[in-house]
Amino acid sequence: MDRKRKTAAKLMVECLEEEGVRYIFGIPGEENLELINAINNSDINFITTRHEQGAAFMADVYGRLTGKAGVCLSTLGPGATNLVTGVADAHSDGAPLVAITGQVGTERMHITSHQFLDLNKMFEPITKRSKLVVRPDTINEIVRIAFKYAETEKPGACHIDLPVNISKMEVSVEEKPLKRQVIPKELAELEEIEKAAGDIFKAENPVILVGSNAVRARASEALTEFATALKIPVVTTMMAKGMIPMDNPYAMYTIGIPQKDYQNIIIGHSDLVICIGYDIVEYAPQKWNPDGRCHIIHIDSRMAHINKLYQPDIEVIGDISDSLKNILNRTHRNTEPEEAFDIRKKLNDDYTQYKDDCSFPMKPQKILLDIRKFMGEEDILISDVGAHKMWIARHYQCYRPNTCIISNGFASMGIAVPGAIAAKLVNPDKKVLAVTGDGGFMMNSQELETALRFGIQFVTVIFKDSCYGLIKWKQIDQYGKSCYVNFSNPDFVKYAESMHCIGYRVEKAEDFYPILEKAFEQTVPVIIDCQVDHSENLKLTSHLQEIIDNNE
Repeated sequence: MDRKRKTAAKLMVECLEEEGVRYIFGIPGEENLELINAINNSDINFITTRHEQGAAFMADVYGRLTGKAGVCLSTLGPGATNLVTGVADAHSDGAPLVAITGQVGTERMHITSHQFLDLNKMFEPITKRSKLVVRPDTINEIVRIAFKYAETEKPGACHIDLPVNISKMEVSVEEKPLKRQVIPKELAELEEIEKAAGDIFKAENPVILVGSNAVRARASEALTEFATALKIPVVTTMMAKGMIPMDNPYAMYTIGIPQKDYQNIIIGHSDLVICIGYDIVEYAPQKWNPDGRCHIIHIDSRMAHINKLYQPDIEVIGDISDSLKNILNRTHRNTEPEEAFDIRKKLNDDYTQYKDDCSFPMKPQKILLDIRKFMGEEDILISDVGAHKMWIARHYQCYRPNTCIISNGFASMGIAVPGAIAAKLVNPDKKVLAVTGDGGFMMNSQELETALRFGIQFVTVIFKDSCYGLIKWKQIDQYGKSCYVNFSNPDFVKYAESMHCIGYRVEKAEDFYPILEKAFEQTVPVIIDCQVDHSENLKLTSHLQEIIDNNE
C-alpha cells in the first residue's frame, strides 16, 4: 500500500480512538476481519464474547455507567440479528451505544446473496441513526454522527453498517477523525422557573417523582438539596434508585412494580407532582395518574413526551441541576409531609421485618436484606428481569445513583451477567453483584467464560424457583392458575465448576451471608445458587391490595 494511503477500516478505528473508545465487545466474522485487524493494531481492547447479545448488553451497561457510548461489533446476517435485543434495550432505556456490523460487499447488495439482510432498515426502528457506509471517505463523518446522536439527550443506540469491500478500500492519509463537540449547557427560561417556584410555594402536599433522565444528568446532589430544603417527599422510578439516599427522611422508596403500592398513595394524595427527569417509557403515566387529574411540573433537559395522561402545566427545560437550584432560590416551604413520613415508617417496617427470618427456601426480602447489609454504598448491583426484579425494586435501597442497574424501559431478560462484566470493567475497585432468576441466567450464562478469560471477578446470585416466576405470578393473579412456565435447571454449582468458576449452594438461610462474603474473596466469577420461596410473590399481591383498600 502507498505510504500516503490507509484502509477505511483503519480510518474507522482512528475515529473510534478519537471518540475515547476503550473497549469494543463482539465476535469476529468474515466480513469484519479488516476492522478486527485494525482494532488489533490499536490501543482499543477487544472483548471477544460468546454471543452477540451479550456483547450488546455489555455495551449497553457500559454506556449507562459512563455516559459514553459503549461499542459492540458483529459480522453480517445472524451476527447482526443477535445484536438486536441488546441494541433495542439500550435505545429504549436511554443508554448510549454504537453498534457496528459487517456487511456483504456493495457489489452484492442488489441481488439475492448469502447472509445478506438490509441491516440499515433492520436497525432503523431501534436506533437514533442507522448509516450504511458507501464511500470510504465518509467514515469519519458517519462515526461522528453515530456518537453525537448516541450520547446526546435522550441517549440511545446508533448503528453503522460497514460493507466488506468498503472496509478494505484505501483512503488518503489526510482523512482524519472529526473532533468531538463540546455540547453547551442549556439553561431554562427564567419565566418558567418563576412559575414553577410559585406553584411549589402554593402547593399544600407536593411530591417529587424522579426518573432516569435525572440520573444521566448527574442531578442527585441538586435533587437531594432541593427536596430536603423544601421538605418534599421523593419517589423514584426503578432506574432512578439512589437519586436520593435511602437514609434521607424524604426518600419514599421506589415506584414501578405492577401492583399499586404505598408510593401510589403518596402521589394520589398530592396536589402537585414535580416530575424531575421522568421518562414515560419507564413507568407509564396511566399507572400513577389514571384519571389525568394531577397538577404536574415537568423539570428536564428536554420537553415532555406527548401523552394525554401526562400534560404538564409548567415545563422547565434546561440543565436539571441548574433548574433545581434556581427554583430553590425563589421559593420556600415550612410544612413537613407528615402523611408521607407515616408511609415511610410503614415502608421501613415492611423492609426490615424479615431481617431475622431463617426460613428456607429463603424469602426474597431476606436475601436482599443480607445483600444490602453486605454491599457498600458505592458497590453495584445489576438486576436481571423477572420476579426478583420486582423485589429488588421494592426492597433493595440505594445511597447513590447507578448503584442498582435495572432495565425498565425495554426490560430485557439476560442482561445481568454480561452487564456485570461491563460494570466491573468500568469500576474495577467496586464489588459487582449480578442478581438474576434461573430463567434470565440461562439466557446469557455463557458469558461467565468471557469474564473468566479476561480476569473479571463478580458474583451472580440466582433466585432459583424453576419457573418463569414473574409470568407465573401474573398468570395466577389474572386467571387463578399458571401454565407453560415451569422448567428444570442444571446443577448450578457443577455448571460453575465446569466453566472453571466457583459455585456455592445455599442450603439454609443462615449460610447466605457467609457464602456471600466468601464469594467476593475469590479471584474468579462465582455463582450462588439460592432456592427462593416464590409463594411470597402472591403474598405481596394480597398485602398490597390490603394496603390500597385501606387507603381509598
